[in-house]
Amino acid sequence: MKSQIRRSIKFSITIAVITFVLAAIFSVVSQSILSQVMWIVGIFVVLVIVLIGVMFDMLGIASTSADEAPFHAMAAEKVNGAKEAVIIIRNADKFATFCNDVIGDISGIISGTASAIVVLQIANLFNKGDGSPTQIILSVVFASLIAALTVGGKAIGKTMAIHSSTNIIFFAARVINFIQTKLKIKILPSK
Repeated sequence: MKSQIRRSIKFSITIAVITFVLAAIFSVVSQSILSQVMWIVGIFVVLVIVLIGVMFDMLGIASTSADEAPFHAMAAEKVNGAKEAVIIIRNADKFATFCNDVIGDISGIISGTASAIVVLQIANLFNKGDGSPTQIILSVVFASLIAALTVGGKAIGKTMAIHSSTNIIFFAARVINFIQTKLKIKILPSK
């Protein structure tokens, strides 16, 4: 019992540090990109950030609902990605935490910040910055649109994740296998 609590605390601290680092990186990258581009490109960047959050949320849900049995047969036949799929499913709690809470939540926060930058750029086109009614309306509309796309996208993603979990996890496992074997970047634990 105490060892489980220690492992849980260690994992929680590790994931908090990873979240801090990734949030800082994503924030700096998105803000530097958005400060250099036109508002229309900024909207595209915000939509990409939202899509990343939706995709990772879907991966996290798929990992918790997938069955590892089909992957054992594939692993026996040495199919690329099968071993990684088994590891993902056996570590579904940690994988889902990383995908849903770390990447998914960071994407939500960064998309909010990025959308504020885009709203300021659009408001400045109309010379309506600094809390003008135009800026407030743009801010409300854009924030509502991003929230709707995020929640609606995650709802669709959850449905797909539950009904196609094997295919989704197999695709993710093959990508991870490629990264680990070809690029020599370790993502998953060995066991």
